[in-house]
Amino acid sequence: MRVEYFKIKGDVRKFDAKTGKFIISVSYETAPPETTERILGVAEAFGLGIDSGRRFVLYDNFRVAIGPGDIVYITGESGSGKSVLLRELEKDIRSGTSWTCIDIDEIKPAIGKPIVETVGSSLEEALELLSLVGLNDAYLFLRNYEHLSDGQKYRYKIAKMIESGAQFWIADEFCSTLDRDTAKIVAFNLQKIARKLGRAVIVATTHTDLFEDLSPSIHIHKRFGREVTVKYYPSQPTKECSLVKEMRVEEGTYEDWKKLAYFHYRSHRIANVRKIFRLMRGDELCGVIVYSYPPPTCFGRRLVLPKISVRDLNENLSTISRVVVHPKYRSIGLGQKIVRETLPLVGTPYVEMVAVMAKYNPFAEKAGMKKIVESKPDERLVKIISRLKEMGFNTHLLACRKYVLNKMRELDEGSIKVIKEEFMDFPHPRFIRILKPDKNFLSKRAYVEEVKSASAEKLARLIEVCSILSQTKVYLFWQRD
Repeated sequence: MRVEYFKIKGDVRKFDAKTGKFIISVSYETAPPETTERILGVAEAFGLGIDSGRRFVLYDNFRVAIGPGDIVYITGESGSGKSVLLRELEKDIRSGTSWTCIDIDEIKPAIGKPIVETVGSSLEEALELLSLVGLNDAYLFLRNYEHLSDGQKYRYKIAKMIESGAQFWIADEFCSTLDRDTAKIVAFNLQKIARKLGRAVIVATTHTDLFEDLSPSIHIHKRFGREVTVKYYPSQPTKECSLVKEMRVEEGTYEDWKKLAYFHYRSHRIANVRKIFRLMRGDELCGVIVYSYPPPTCFGRRLVLPKISVRDLNENLSTISRVVVHPKYRSIGLGQKIVRETLPLVGTPYVEMVAVMAKYNPFAEKAGMKKIVESKPDERLVKIISRLKEMGFNTHLLACRKYVLNKMRELDEGSIKVIKEEFMDFPHPRFIRILKPDKNFLSKRAYVEEVKSASAEKLARLIEVCSILSQTKVYLFWQRD
């Protein structure tokens, strides 16, 4: 490729069917500068001649072969010509092939809406796309784009690139505004997703520290003047982010859990703790896993274990009750790592886990646990939620107590009575614990009386728990070899 700054002179394209590469060869020349007083002044001061034939050459006799599955990493100093090359490659691909391109700078995120509403054609697809790029947090799903951090915004834009279906993903100044840890995580995820989907990536940046995580099949390094190097590598994905190599799993404490509990979507209170492990990078806490003694009953358990005494259950079975990874380090396999490395350390031959997120992010399965069954909500729960929907409740917001309380203030006494009657028909143990925290059991009559006299606050909590219980959950199981 011969590139002279700035005006297009001509171009030649050739597709090599044997390699599947698009060989691009382009030449450029500058237009002679318009002679002005200032240009003449510069010429006089520095002894320059105004020669219309003079050229500043960025690329001379330079050729590059790019295929629809390549990861192209363009590096070099600022002003060396990286962006010029990137833009001309993009222009040639757009005009000379049937391949489609999407430039990350073209993406204009919707403002004022939760991100879960602005990506994907359905809730399922939205959760899958956002989880794929590391935005797999229940609270993040409900944030507006403008409230995300710079790193989260970059991940969101990658989700939009995936959604576009374009064959080539283009990014100039790649990760230049991100801290270097976040940049490495984004680079690792970008190449992993692109290779999984069979997409091509072309990025340009001054930073050379992303080579290991991006694992390019083509690396173009541009220096000032005409010097440029191109190296081709096998297109092999990076199996592990470089940051993971710096992390270790060790036994932790309840204080470690408390430090990261804020980032978990469920209750921060945990009981019957057996063991806690933490994931550390130097002195930085990156993740925590909490193992508890098992509850007396659990859906799915009867499919893998015979009925045994509570004593034997406590001795032989542990339950993973919480797994949380710091948002900065999500999507690089740390959930999988902390589960896989701690399963043999907890001290019981069996481990179980019930999780909602496992439906969208199968990290526990990748760690060696086996998916046994998905739960289906009780028909009585579905009936309660259907009735609330008929009354105008947004069923996606039933776990938000403040929303439920505000909505109930709009209802008349007759509607409140109908809601209570729905709960009277279903004395679930979780409902009993809300109505009478000191009781594990109530007679049918006593339960009905408690629901009748329930305050607005208690009724809102019943609805919140009803929403949680109606979620589809996955039961996973691990057995020591």
